[in-house]
Amino acid sequence: MVKRSGLYVAVALACLLATNNAVAQKKYDPGATDIEIKIGQNAPFSGPASSYSILSRVQSAYLKAINERGGINGRKITLLSRDDGYSPPKSLEVIRQLVEDDQVLAIISPFGTPTNAAIQKYLNQNKVPHVFASAGGRRFNDPQNFPWTVPFYPAFEMEGATFGNYILKNMPNARIAVLYQNDDYGKDYLTGLKKALGDNAKTQIVAEANYELTYPTIDSQVIQLKASGADTLIHFTTPKFAAQALKKVHELNWTPTQFLASPVNSVQTVLTPAGPGNGCARHAARSRPG
Repeated sequence: MVKRSGLYVAVALACLLATNNAVAQKKYDPGATDIEIKIGQNAPFSGPASSYSILSRVQSAYLKAINERGGINGRKITLLSRDDGYSPPKSLEVIRQLVEDDQVLAIISPFGTPTNAAIQKYLNQNKVPHVFASAGGRRFNDPQNFPWTVPFYPAFEMEGATFGNYILKNMPNARIAVLYQNDDYGKDYLTGLKKALGDNAKTQIVAEANYELTYPTIDSQVIQLKASGADTLIHFTTPKFAAQALKKVHELNWTPTQFLASPVNSVQTVLTPAGPGNGCARHAARSRPG
């Protein structure tokens, strides 16, 4: 997925140019000239999701390679990436700067469910293309209300359902605890899980605990979930909190079967920071559905 990230950005730009009648008439929108296409994005170069900044770096490198081969239709691509710290208020601030001060043509591959939610209304009201939103919330696939937003990922609700379907088939007696981020990201995953479990959700999900992005740790949530007697733990979290949770589970000598949602099933950004003694062999990570 990381390697393809830059390619998708280039494809999005090519589509924008091909479908823009104004370009054909030599009357350009802001950010487009005969020699340049200027685009922008918010990215988490700092904050709790900083490990995902690699996506923006890959995109920048890929566009640099395209520029070295002559650009797109003779135009060089300028990507302006602004750090938002994975903070929705900061996201809106940097996107306003990109649109109003830097005059970008489009916002391409902005990262994060809560951060994309913060900028979606502004971009649509101003008719600025909001393309390949790097988020899986249901709200990003709503062309009737947000025609300028194009999603990138399959819905997180769909992935949440795969966990439920797997458990029903392979672990019908599981007692489930869920740790989730308290925003559209975590809630959509949880919704999908419950839909798949159906009536079983009422009895099989024995505990839920959520956290806010501003929390320094989630130790108390993990302690709460262990106290429920659950034998299965599902992480609908981001890397920082997934690593913290895995480490705390090990410290508590709790041995549930653990499921990691696709945004946190990375060895480098989650399992390694959690520590070598976190019981990785017991984790049941599942990939995002295609």
